[in-house]
Amino acid sequence: MFQGLSDTALLRMGILAAALVLFAVIFLTSRRKSAQGKRIAARSVDPAHRRDPTLKELLESDVERELAGEDAGAEENASDGADRSLPGVRPEENFDKIVTVYLAARAGQTLAGTDLVVAAEKAGLIYGHMNIFHRLVEKHPQRGPIFSVANLVKPGSFELRTIKDLQTPGVSFFMTLPGPLSALDAWEAMLPIATRMAELLDGVLLDSDRNALGRQRVAHIRDELREYDRAREKLNIKPGR
Repeated sequence: MFQGLSDTALLRMGILAAALVLFAVIFLTSRRKSAQGKRIAARSVDPAHRRDPTLKELLESDVERELAGEDAGAEENASDGADRSLPGVRPEENFDKIVTVYLAARAGQTLAGTDLVVAAEKAGLIYGHMNIFHRLVEKHPQRGPIFSVANLVKPGSFELRTIKDLQTPGVSFFMTLPGPLSALDAWEAMLPIATRMAELLDGVLLDSDRNALGRQRVAHIRDELREYDRAREKLNIKPGR
């Protein structure tokens, strides 16, 4: 193919090919740096112009969807998969229902990070996967969390290195179904702990509609979860599957 071409012509062709490759590398690298720069700039907002979100805004941001997105992002960004060894990893990522209860600070107040850690430990929660707290099945942690507790402030995690500086308007208790226990048993495990932590932190419990979690709402949730369990029993699906 290259017979009859002079050495000079071949050299020019080689230089041109190398230049094209170099251009492609520079172009792709610049695109990556540009994307990274935009992400860094987005995170580096001038504190003087930053406005802390209100509790209403945080609750209306659909915490369930946000957590699902953070979970997917954490899995994609884990280079060595070390996070998968932490307590609270679900053995099966698929789920079809989320039940959420919010623990919110009272009007004009916030929950302190150190108080949250103490309350979580007293309630038997374990810090683990996604840098949030989990309730695990006793003696069977490999079955995954019965429920988890996340920060209402994005990205939803608790960084223990800076926990003493944390002030948050609230936290989210959430269980993803199916889980290691039946839906009703998981609820009966989550509600007393959420109630206990609300007492310890002098906060208030809200349902998924951001209303006070009263007896009528609790009874309604129990009925929903009984129906969920019955539907799975009809399919001969046991808890934990």
